[in-house]
Amino acid sequence: MRNFFNFLRSKVFLIQLGLALLVSILLIFLVLRWLNSTTNHGEFVEVPDFSKMSVPEMRASIAEVGLRYEVLDSANFNPEYPRFSIIEQNPPAGNKVKENRKIYFTVNPSGYKKVTVPKIIQVTQRNAASMLRAVGLDVARVTYIDELGKDMVYQLKHKGKYIKPGDKLPKTSKVELICGNGTIPEEARIQADSE
Repeated sequence: MRNFFNFLRSKVFLIQLGLALLVSILLIFLVLRWLNSTTNHGEFVEVPDFSKMSVPEMRASIAEVGLRYEVLDSANFNPEYPRFSIIEQNPPAGNKVKENRKIYFTVNPSGYKKVTVPKIIQVTQRNAASMLRAVGLDVARVTYIDELGKDMVYQLKHKGKYIKPGDKLPKTSKVELICGNGTIPEEARIQADSE
């Protein structure tokens, strides 16, 4: 044990310890310099506002500022933005990021997704309107025909064409309900009179 303590106080050990410290400090200094140069320490790019840009416009702009991108699909159509334009970006505009950072974009689809027209024939007008609203459709207007079931839905129209339950329409479409007015149709009345 005494020899060990003598070695720790010897000139050889102190010189080796000094050289090891010098090499360690030099190595740390070189690593930090290398990291600064490869990570662009302190150099940032401000993220531009890409909202409402088309995808080709966004590609050109993002290349100019030295960023990368990834386009994500969007499930919900936003009528306030042009079709196939950027509706959301992450990180948001104005943030400072490193060069070559990836920006994630959400793109507005071409239109509303399609929904299925519910089974509303022989259902009251009030219930039919609720069922249509539940799937994302609206009642544009109600017209009446001579049918015995007052306020009962007999037919449906969309943009002047007859449609049926199970058909697909873009969400937020407006549907016309054709309901009975509570009177017997003329043909049925004539047939009943002749009997």
